[in-house]
Amino acid sequence: MTERLYQPDSYLREFDATVVGLDRDEGAIALDRSAFYPGGGGQPHDLGSIVAGGSDVPVTRVKARGDSVWHWLAGPLPDEGAEIRGVIDWDRRYRLMRTHTSMHILCGVVWRDYAAQVTGGNMEPLGGHLDFEFETLRQELVAEIETRILAEVEAARDVRVRTLLRAEAFKIPDLIRTKVNLLPEGIQQVRTVEIVGLDLQADGGTHVANTREVGAVRVAKYKSKGRINKRIYLELDV
Repeated sequence: MTERLYQPDSYLREFDATVVGLDRDEGAIALDRSAFYPGGGGQPHDLGSIVAGGSDVPVTRVKARGDSVWHWLAGPLPDEGAEIRGVIDWDRRYRLMRTHTSMHILCGVVWRDYAAQVTGGNMEPLGGHLDFEFETLRQELVAEIETRILAEVEAARDVRVRTLLRAEAFKIPDLIRTKVNLLPEGIQQVRTVEIVGLDLQADGGTHVANTREVGAVRVAKYKSKGRINKRIYLELDV
């Protein structure tokens, strides 16, 4: 089992760990603890490097397999049992943190003001989209939504992360904002992300600590994906 260091602290840039698994065919290692986000929920995996034995080897892919987080390396693998230092590509990670929080702001605004559920989404550093079951969305509402998103950024709302037992978490009204509940039945601890005063959801990704850190954000465009489903695109400044 890999201890996922990014869950309580998204700002952790470097960490020490031990290699607990090797896949030489794929060029990947598993660690006993890791701050690398393995991807999921529309957020891409982290990049960075593994420092071991005097070598600094790029991490090209990160993926969760069961309870372990695996790291694909573009170079020689350290031996099992080796002590390593992991280094996150911080510039990319922080852009993803800002982007992910902006998506929660968008989701919170649309849920609060229009009662529309999320049906899908994806993101890259400084941009992404969410799909909503939002039949009444029209061009005239887009500028209104953007104004409300910007107001939430300027409100400097704190972003809080907690881990709750499943039974306790599901007592929270509207914890799941997606059309389909994506939490497997076997998960007994639920990580929640709260934008205080706006949004509270089950979420496993990395976020900034305050909405002010999102910075300048705009609704780049929207598309109709059918009679009911509508897609809203956000873009952030560097």
